Amino acid sequence: MGQRNRRRRPRTTDEAAAVEMDVLAAAGALRRGDAAAAIRHLGRLGIGDAGPCSPGFPTMVAQVVERLVERSIEAAWERGWQPADLARAVRRRWSAGHVAPLAAAIASQHRRYGAATVDRAWREQLRAIGADPWSPPEPGSASAHLPLDGRSQRCDEADPRLLVDVLSVLAWLPTLPRLGPLPGEGRTSNGMADAAVDARVLERVRALLAKAESTTFADEADSFTAKAQELMARHSVDRAMVDGAGTEAGPRGRRIGVDDPYARAKSLLLGEVAAANRCRAVWTSGLGFSTVFGHETDLDGVELIYTSLLVQAVAAMTLTGPHVDRHGRSSTRSFRSAFLVAYARRIGQRLRASAGAAETAAAAEHGADLLPVLADRHQAVEDAVGATFPRLRTQSISVTNGAGWAAGTAAAELATLAPFEAMEPGVAGGAGTPRPRAGPRRLGSRGRRSAGC
Repeated sequence: MGQRNRRRRPRTTDEAAAVEMDVLAAAGALRRGDAAAAIRHLGRLGIGDAGPCSPGFPTMVAQVVERLVERSIEAAWERGWQPADLARAVRRRWSAGHVAPLAAAIASQHRRYGAATVDRAWREQLRAIGADPWSPPEPGSASAHLPLDGRSQRCDEADPRLLVDVLSVLAWLPTLPRLGPLPGEGRTSNGMADAAVDARVLERVRALLAKAESTTFADEADSFTAKAQELMARHSVDRAMVDGAGTEAGPRGRRIGVDDPYARAKSLLLGEVAAANRCRAVWTSGLGFSTVFGHETDLDGVELIYTSLLVQAVAAMTLTGPHVDRHGRSSTRSFRSAFLVAYARRIGQRLRASAGAAETAAAAEHGADLLPVLADRHQAVEDAVGATFPRLRTQSISVTNGAGWAAGTAAAELATLAPFEAMEPGVAGGAGTPRPRAGPRRLGSRGRRSAGC
C-alpha cells in the first residue's frame, strides 16, 4: 500500500516547503537550460505526468506555484520592472502563449490595490497585456485566464507548467531604474480634460500613420508621416506653453521594446524619433528595450511614430529580397543592417525638419515666451537621463554594405546620398540608442553621440 501511494503526501507546512523547493529547482533548471533536471523536479510535482494524483495534491502544487509567481512579480516591481517589461521578457524567453498566465497572476496581485492608487501609465500597461483587474476582461484576453483551482485530479494541466516557465524568468530578473510610482503609490490625475485632448490628437496621428503604412506610394507615405510628426510637435509645443516648464509631472521614462534581428539599427531609429520629439533614448541591449525619456505627450508620440516607421522600414527592406556579394556569398544581413541604419538617419533628418517647421509656426503665435519654456523642458529631460543613467556607455555602429545604405536612404525618401553622420549606440538623438558611425566603410562621418547601457 505504501508503494502504491508514494505520491500521497501529507499536505503539511513541511510538505508545502518541499514542493516549493522542487518548484524553484525546476525553474532554476529551466533557466540554465538543464532539461533533464527540470523534468526530474517537475515529475516529483506530478507536472507533465498524465497519471492519476492523490486527491488535493494538484491543488496544493498549483497554489505553491501561484504563490511563488505572485511573490516574484511583487519583487520585480521593487526591482524597477513594470507590467509591459515582464510580458516582454517572458515572451522573449518563451512564447506569446506564456503571457496569458503571467497576466492572470499580475491581475491577481493587483487586486489588493485600489484603482485610484495605480499610476495612469502603469494601468495602461496592465490593459495592454490584459491584466487590468478593474476592467471587464475582453473575450479571449489574457485576464480571462484564471489561476488553477484544483478542479482536475490529473497532473497534466498546462497551467502549472506554464507558470513554472514564467517563474524561471521572473525569479532571476536584474534590477532596473525605477521609472514611476509602484502600484498603491500612484494617485488619480486631475488632468482628465487634457488627457481627452491628448487622446484626440493621438487618434489623428494614428490615422495618419495608418495611411502611411497602407499606401504603396513612397511620396504619400512620406507626406503622411511628416504630417503626423508635425501634428505631434505642434501639440507638444502647445502643451508645453500650457503646462510650463515646471509642470508637476515633469519628464519620465518609458521602456519600448527593441528586438532582434537588427536591434542596434532599430534602436537607432527609435533614438532618431526620440530626438525629433525632444526626448532621449537609452538602449539596454541585453534586455531588448530602450528607455525613452521625455514628457508624457512626447513619449506617446515617439512610441506611435517609431512603431509605424519600423513597420514601413521592415516592409520596404523585405521587398528587396535576399542579397549576395560578388563572390556569391550571402550579404543579406549586412545589407539589411545598413538599410535600417541609413533609413534611421534620413528619417531623423526629415522628422526634425517637420518638428522644426511646427516650432517655427508656434513661435510666431506664442512669441518670445516659447524658447525659454522649450529650453527648460529640454534641460529637465537631460537631467532625468543623467539621474537615471549616470554612467552611460557610448558605442558605434559600423556600416559596410553600400547597397544597403543606398536602399535604406532611398526608402526614407532621400534623392541623393548626403554626407554620412556618425552615430553611436546609447545616447541617440538624446541618450541611449546607437547612432551610425559612418556610411559604407571608410566613407567617414561625424556623428551625434548615443549612449547605451
